[in-house]
Amino acid sequence: MELSVKYQYTYFLYPYIVDVDKYQKYLLRLLKNDKCRLKIFEKEKDLDIYNYFSTNIRNSYFPTFELRGNKLRDFKEYSDERKSKVLSEHACTVFEYDISGYKTEIKEDTRKKENYILFDVSKIEIICFNTGVCFVSLKTTVEDTERFSDLLNFNYKFREMYSEFNKLKQYENINIKTNSFEDLNKIKEVIDEITQDKEKDLTVENKQKFYTFAYTCIQGENWNDRNPFENLENEFFKYANVCPSNYLTDLNKKNDEQNLSIISKLKYVRTGITNTSCNLLASMVDMYNYTKLPYEFENQIYYTYILRLYQKIFLNQINTEFKSYDQIIKIRHEFISFAKNLWVKDVTTDDTGSLYYRVLKNTFELDDLFEEIRKKYEIIYKDLKIEKNNRDNSIIVMLLILSLILNTFSIIAYFFIL
Repeated sequence: MELSVKYQYTYFLYPYIVDVDKYQKYLLRLLKNDKCRLKIFEKEKDLDIYNYFSTNIRNSYFPTFELRGNKLRDFKEYSDERKSKVLSEHACTVFEYDISGYKTEIKEDTRKKENYILFDVSKIEIICFNTGVCFVSLKTTVEDTERFSDLLNFNYKFREMYSEFNKLKQYENINIKTNSFEDLNKIKEVIDEITQDKEKDLTVENKQKFYTFAYTCIQGENWNDRNPFENLENEFFKYANVCPSNYLTDLNKKNDEQNLSIISKLKYVRTGITNTSCNLLASMVDMYNYTKLPYEFENQIYYTYILRLYQKIFLNQINTEFKSYDQIIKIRHEFISFAKNLWVKDVTTDDTGSLYYRVLKNTFELDDLFEEIRKKYEIIYKDLKIEKNNRDNSIIVMLLILSLILNTFSIIAYFFIL
């Protein structure tokens, strides 16, 4: 049975790392880019986000909520250099990228001649954390089709856009095209413009891998009391794992063997979470699933996912940076700051949000990663401290010997003078 899509969107998140010492300079580059505009969160417009996050998290990671009235007017009058300095002290800064100048029109006769999946890019955001971990976020929707198989193929194809495997023969039967940009290369150019350092004055590490965050609501006749979830379980598995429509699934294995966590708090809603995706499937048999749920998922759970994804990438990043004594001191400062500001704090009191936050933590195995870093730091720090103490002791011994030699010469010289 071919599932029919009522409404959907997919966010593709592209992570990259900016050298923390050059972070302010990178923000300045974005501020000077005419296509980038600082996103200001407003209590009235973003009330659901404001009420969803705890005060500590909101103040730390959504500081522009407090840019109001005179504060906002004063901030807008700052020079770009001063703005970048202020923003670099914020834990998180979000920019909106203007894509209006890229819009193109695909002719109807072209659509008829070519067999492709049409999609739209409606929004691009740049999300920057002051540890240097950043994301380019692209919101996409599939156009002119209700077939669930087209959605599966599109998500799979787009996520592989930067992959070398994208050029292999088995992918040639999936063609995607957008009227938001002239072609896919233009999308790559925009991402490259944001993430690459053409002037070679910044240290930018591109991860070149998309994470997905998707919502899809299917027609009620596809999933209801007469057609239970078990009938579409294979399609859900492909959707959750971002697989193409012709992928052969194996649901006889346990979820943990597939590295898939499933949230099923509501009867006609399932969310599949893996190391690289957080994708929700719902049925419009329940009105809530196509009225309020899409908005809540796109705002509250979306930023919950980004916070967990940030933690995963940040911890993985510092886990590879144990090199020298000076580096250890820097890592220690970053690690303690991270633990105090985000790790030990409640993100939200919302039941659903807390559930997602907990499941994401388990799926990403963040506790194990955190503990690994803590133990590695303790071992290396103790070794380096011993090494440093030994070196210091050697220097002290050498100075004592030198002092003794000098004193001996002084005594001998004194007797010769007498």
